[in-house]
Amino acid sequence: MRNLLAAALGVLAIAACAGGPVGNNDVPEPAKPVELGRYLGLWHEFARYENRFERGCEAVTAEYSVLPTGEVGVKNTCREGSVRGPIRVSDGKAYPAGDRLAAKFRVSFFGPALLTNYWVLDRGENYEWAIVGEGSGRFLWLLTREPRPSEAERIALLARVEALGYDTGMLRYTQQLATPR
Repeated sequence: MRNLLAAALGVLAIAACAGGPVGNNDVPEPAKPVELGRYLGLWHEFARYENRFERGCEAVTAEYSVLPTGEVGVKNTCREGSVRGPIRVSDGKAYPAGDRLAAKFRVSFFGPALLTNYWVLDRGENYEWAIVGEGSGRFLWLLTREPRPSEAERIALLARVEALGYDTGMLRYTQQLATPR
């Protein structure tokens, strides 16, 4: 009975996350290989497709690290309501999905029973930016190493997102503090 309840809750959670508008009906495969050692560290969310689990979040960061177990730790942090609002943290784990470019991961914040896709669709040559999505086209994150990327970097990043087939009109721009916390 417990397993049946856990499975039912997992299906409901997946269904809740799957809702929402599609910003790309033809999601591309990742464009470049990802060297995990270079991808690790702190990223700032420049923009995203709005989603239930980040509603009202500003000053969003994602930090990736290697855990003592060898797994990849994921620490997502946001400020609720404003860049100075209360801090909310979600800790999870990422697992390589086994693709040839090492750019696809399975991520969980609720234990191994509920894994979601995390694809590094493209990235800067020096890992200064990353475009992250998944296969449904409902989720998209634009990440940068700096809290506030330069105007040239913003323009280039948005052009790349559009070239990948995403609707840039659906982007919600994240407010960030001028300097990292």
